Amino acid sequence: MTATAVAVDAGTRFTRIAVLGAYGAPELARLSGSVPGEGVPVPQDAAAGRDSALRAAYGEYCGSHGIPDRVVLVVREQDRAGAADRTADALAAVHGTRPAPRIRVLGTPHAVLALLRHEGAPPSARYTVCDLGASAAEVSVCVPVSGTVAVTGRAWHAPADGYGGGLDRALLAAVGLPDDGAGLRALAGARGETGAAERLGIALRRADSHRGRYDDTAVHRVDGREITAGAVRRALGRLTEGLDRVLDEALDGAQAPPVIAVGGAARFGPLVGHLAARHGPLVALPGATDPALAAVFGAALVAAGRADPGDRYPHAVLVGTHRVVGGAPRSEELVISPAGVLEPGGATVFAETGGHRVPVATGTASPAGPAPPVRVRVRDARGERAEAVGTLTLPAGGEGDRFHVGVRIAVDGTAHLVLHPLGSAAPGEIPLGTLPTDLEGAGP
Repeated sequence: MTATAVAVDAGTRFTRIAVLGAYGAPELARLSGSVPGEGVPVPQDAAAGRDSALRAAYGEYCGSHGIPDRVVLVVREQDRAGAADRTADALAAVHGTRPAPRIRVLGTPHAVLALLRHEGAPPSARYTVCDLGASAAEVSVCVPVSGTVAVTGRAWHAPADGYGGGLDRALLAAVGLPDDGAGLRALAGARGETGAAERLGIALRRADSHRGRYDDTAVHRVDGREITAGAVRRALGRLTEGLDRVLDEALDGAQAPPVIAVGGAARFGPLVGHLAARHGPLVALPGATDPALAAVFGAALVAAGRADPGDRYPHAVLVGTHRVVGGAPRSEELVISPAGVLEPGGATVFAETGGHRVPVATGTASPAGPAPPVRVRVRDARGERAEAVGTLTLPAGGEGDRFHVGVRIAVDGTAHLVLHPLGSAAPGEIPLGTLPTDLEGAGP
């Protein structure tokens, strides 16, 4: 049966496309030229770029399975802004005149947490997600907020020669081999040999505890050449130093919540061993999921509607309004933010109609007293349940003054009503507190 939802992780070395398999579990799509357990290799020609590799892999998928209805794209947190538009542009040539799918962008930490929650992890837990990729290491501190997950701390380390990729490059250079497809395959094969990880761990512990006396111990043989414990230890030091630095930056002196390590470099035992030694036992990925595939597998569950990523407030936010119809006053409600749009720490969402912000008046100053109070409510997506947030007295404006009204949620979970005057004046904010998530009141 043709899949109608796919997840895409356009990495530095592989483009991974995942779908739900016959038994409802995520799996990599079978595509021409793909490497088992990895995805479609990204050409090493820097001029080609990720967009070209993404377009080629996605085009191969569509040619074999048809254009999906939904695409969830996994990106690093710092790359989220504008990623949906860039992706739509990159894939436009594949879709041609056919209807394009709905594209949703999902940050790596939310994709990973969706995978964990689908397998029974508590939705209210705090986590530190360490995305250890070929090009960069990104740390995201994730905290439950108003039924969502906010990224309250974030930092990344992206060396010019790559992060996990820099490790591979250094090890191959140590034995005089180029960092190309053949060299990487040979290195991966040596690491995957039976007992290789155990031998490496023992050799590194000996080298560390005896001041490098065992640095010349051979730990891998690649293309007939020996990689020594010393070469691994020196390359590993660059990774751990960079990871420690971004962890300190993201945590800002606080103790780390339980740590989840994902990404291709999270396969490297000495690196995750260093992480566990510093921050305690790591959170196990469900079903021994390959850490390089955790994000795209979580995104596949989101794309198929099997898991909620928790990256957006689930309910609509409304404010009471008054207008005169046929000479008589009428009370109505204006939807400021539809359900599933607000992101903790994200941009302010303004009330719109027809793609344009709605101008409203807050009332004018009058000797008779302040403008009447307005009620703010939240309502579920089906309109079946609602709950009051509070009743506010808005600041009075002058005759003819109009405002755009919006709402935002800070990373600490507090919501704010935003009044942005038309023109150049600065917006004002009114605190709303924490928005409710479990609605019990009756709907409209």
